Amino acid sequence: MSKKQNQFQILKSLEQDSHSTQRQLSNNLGVSLGKVNYCIKSLIEKDLIKVNNFRNNKNKIQYSYLLTQKGIEEKAKLTLGFLRIKTQEYDALKQEIESLKEEAKGMGEESL
Repeated sequence: MSKKQNQFQILKSLEQDSHSTQRQLSNNLGVSLGKVNYCIKSLIEKDLIKVNNFRNNKNKIQYSYLLTQKGIEEKAKLTLGFLRIKTQEYDALKQEIESLKEEAKGMGEESL
């Protein structure tokens, strides 16, 4: 995944559950814990998320990651960008499928 994809996935996940731990994000996104930590720090520096900490019942520090207004706007931009890319990929794949169907018809395979 690219850096922008990682950031998008993290923003999307944190928007759904602001109490996700970095380890949970790492497992859910299939990336290393170090990469999640690096991305979180980057998102904080860019003022896309802010972090709050509090103590839970077991006296361990728990963090809550909240998207800032800037973070919400960036997630929306990234969403539109990925939607554009995926739409282009879909159109290209659809065209390739049609081309393959025509090729198969030329070889006598009419059942497609």
